[in-house]
Amino acid sequence: MTTTYTISELAREFEVTTRTIRFYEDQGILSPGREGSNRVFSNRDRVRLKLALRGKRLGFSLAEIRELFELYDVSRDEHRQLEEFLSRLNRRRARLEQQREDIEVMLNEIDFFANQCRRLLKDERKESESKDAA
Repeated sequence: MTTTYTISELAREFEVTTRTIRFYEDQGILSPGREGSNRVFSNRDRVRLKLALRGKRLGFSLAEIRELFELYDVSRDEHRQLEEFLSRLNRRRARLEQQREDIEVMLNEIDFFANQCRRLLKDERKESESKDAA
């Protein structure tokens, strides 16, 4: 007997909405069968949903995730799929490291301008106090 899942069961297990699961179906990530008007998800769909959610957490788009799935579906060549995934992970890491550098630069600029504002406010207060004392 093959294990199947309802959309509600998968939504509950992975803490996503049923709308998210339907969207993933529309995007070609999942391909449930039907029993009447109900979607019936296989273990393959469950694993694909789990991997897709991991991919999203790593910053991959659904299109990129679908491409990786398609690569495996077409060739069943796990070695090729792993090489492609590793390549994409390396590109993602490089983008994130660049973003981290950009954030550091922006934070330094914010600190610089915040310190300038503090200094100007301090000078303004001293000027105001000296006028009041005179």
